Amino acid sequence: MPTKIRLVATVSALGLALAACGSAAEEVPADGGGLGSQGSPVSIRVIANDAFAKQWQDQLVPEFNKKYPNIKVTVDGVPYNDQLAKTMLELTGTTATYDAVLADDPWLPQLAKTGALYDLKGAELAKWNDPGYDWADFNPTPLAAGEWEGKQYAVPVRSNLLLMFYNKTLYKKAGVEEPNEQTTWEQYFADAKKLVQDTDGDGKTDSWAVGTYFTKDPLTPTIWQTVLNSNGGKLLDDKMQVAFNDDNGVKALQTQVDLLKYAPPGASTYQFNEPLEAFRQGKTATMFMWGSVYKGTAVDKETTTLSPDEVGLTTLPAGTAGAGAHRGIWSAGISKKSKHPAAAWTWLQWVTSKQGEQFTGKAFGTFPARNSSLDGTPPADWAKPVYAALKSGYGVVSKNQMWRPRLPESDAVQQILALQTSQAMSGQATSQQAIAEAAKEITELLKSKGYGQ
Repeated sequence: MPTKIRLVATVSALGLALAACGSAAEEVPADGGGLGSQGSPVSIRVIANDAFAKQWQDQLVPEFNKKYPNIKVTVDGVPYNDQLAKTMLELTGTTATYDAVLADDPWLPQLAKTGALYDLKGAELAKWNDPGYDWADFNPTPLAAGEWEGKQYAVPVRSNLLLMFYNKTLYKKAGVEEPNEQTTWEQYFADAKKLVQDTDGDGKTDSWAVGTYFTKDPLTPTIWQTVLNSNGGKLLDDKMQVAFNDDNGVKALQTQVDLLKYAPPGASTYQFNEPLEAFRQGKTATMFMWGSVYKGTAVDKETTTLSPDEVGLTTLPAGTAGAGAHRGIWSAGISKKSKHPAAAWTWLQWVTSKQGEQFTGKAFGTFPARNSSLDGTPPADWAKPVYAALKSGYGVVSKNQMWRPRLPESDAVQQILALQTSQAMSGQATSQQAIAEAAKEITELLKSKGYGQ
């Protein structure tokens, strides 16, 4: 080959190689960046929610470093409302800041669609697999939150379910039987009338039946969706078309609206913190809330007036198809832009291993995703009934598909639902009007994205 032609071919090949790597400056080395050494440690960064990022940095990372001292982990906390946008910018940008990213339950399809996450069960990471990791030990309900289109893009790091908390003392004072998995919505509302009570005998109501999400919040729609699912309804059908614009959908939303009759004054403005504080202060007998707040609600004296023997936990009241719950799993995945995928995958495997899960359960009260943890010895006595409720809830969720839409536009769908359902909570629209408007807007959104065509 003449010298000039050979030079052109070399430049072209170099250009193709750079294009294949995007605009990254370096190709990932064959050893995945290695696991570091005492003299030359490896550094990785993790983007996490600021609700628990500091806990991880201060306690989880040092525990991990007992086994892997040469992998330096930095955990950056981001406010929930900013995290999805920042993570999307990270995965679609030209430079990489983070080696591992976290996804709330409904975000995973959107993040996976970028093509910037590794398939954790795929061949690319297989050379760094821990042989004792045991995929089969994961309960399928939380594990499914990290799956999309047949690939496992993330694994559960903080499992969660929407459950019903109840104050045993207030139930006893009202002469009402404690709720369980068989308690129906009809029975719950009958009991709610009695749970609005005067507990100190001064003639004034000082305790109410319920607190939960009511005002506009991305999580407010999970309440009525749980009611919808417990009656056999769905948000979207298999063709990704609206399936809730019917009597079942209206009834489900009206159920959430009707809870306000038995809630404290001003409850129509409740988001996350308000119902939590009311329950912890003994002002409400029940709370529909994410189970992960149990430790701070029943155990930690710095945050609650209650004790474990006062706080019960069960699924939400049952509809025609069974009891209710809703999946809310934080999962973590590895960025393909990471220069240290070996270290990042090693970190993530340890955090979600049997050992890592036992540590987070004991240190933070984090709920487990592994059956060995659910069925084994809990990290504390208070966790025994909690783990039982959690495992039951996992089954309920799988049976009635109680999770937010599994599509890249899930967050946009939830925003529409949050806005329209809050109109019904505030009295600015009837439940029927709110459902109809939400159905219209979601239908237009999905059509614009090519669904159902």
